[in-house]
Amino acid sequence: MRRILSILFLLALVAGAFAAYKSFGPNTGNLSRGEYLYIRTGSTYQDVKQALSEGGYVSDIWSFDMLAGYAKYPAHVHPGKYKIEPGMSNYNMLRMLRNGRQTPVKLVINKLRTKKDFSSLVGKHLEADSTVILQMLNDPAFAANYDLDTNTIMCAVMQDTYDFYWNTRADTAFKKIAKNYRRFWTEERKQEAKDQGLSQVQAITLASIIDEESNKNDEKPNIASTYLNRLHKGMALQADPTVKFAIGDFTIRRITGVHLEVNSPYNTYTNTGLPPGPICTPSVSSIEAVLKAPQTNYLYFCAKPDFSGYHNFAAGYEEQMKNAHLYQQALNEKRDTLN
Repeated sequence: MRRILSILFLLALVAGAFAAYKSFGPNTGNLSRGEYLYIRTGSTYQDVKQALSEGGYVSDIWSFDMLAGYAKYPAHVHPGKYKIEPGMSNYNMLRMLRNGRQTPVKLVINKLRTKKDFSSLVGKHLEADSTVILQMLNDPAFAANYDLDTNTIMCAVMQDTYDFYWNTRADTAFKKIAKNYRRFWTEERKQEAKDQGLSQVQAITLASIIDEESNKNDEKPNIASTYLNRLHKGMALQADPTVKFAIGDFTIRRITGVHLEVNSPYNTYTNTGLPPGPICTPSVSSIEAVLKAPQTNYLYFCAKPDFSGYHNFAAGYEEQMKNAHLYQQALNEKRDTLN
């Protein structure tokens, strides 16, 4: 009898050790580095188990399933993005999944030109569908929530880095992004825009043109001043980037007469004043260039013939034509050299 009890005791120890190993020992699949498990909103435990098994996240789904039942995880599935580290145990995986401890997503917004660009970016990094996001941005009622319209809705999208959870809803994500926009517009900046004769939306719209014209922060104020002077005189802006936006082709290198014929409110050659909305999400430096634009008599600017990326500014048309001739001459010489 004593021998039988000893055997049973040993068997219990072995079973306990086995159970402990299956609970706390490594149970990840063939992961060379941390992999992310995505659990979509509305997923069931069976969906999670299938994803873990088919994705190779766990090597022994049976032991995971057993412990999941004890932990009551099937009733506490949380959507999100979860990092499965190599060597993780069932216990650690389940504790993470059951508590919904997902990995935050960093959404980096740099220059975006269209609502479609924004929708694609968000759809790539968050669970929200890009088509749904685009529909949201094209909804006048949604835009009105931010005192904007479907042309100006992208004014609320500021260049910055935003932290989200992967399963954040599209409207919730946009609300957080728009908070950054509202924080930016302090009373001081609102007054600066007013002093330039602009609304917040108009300042961002003009800044978006400047952002497309130059990446030289030190000359952006002069570009802003040039455009402001043209606006105040009732002159057409004649900004090439707006024509590219109107056509929808941002690969165009030189605007020609054919391009200028495009029938669009964004064509600032055929329409005076600012376009209906921004043509990109401008950098803060471009917005500040508009708000703090110096007083000048510039009405024109042209790329410098040294191809430095800087521009020559002119107050009169004759001077502008001289600058344009020098630049064209430099282009021709460069072309001849390459040929």
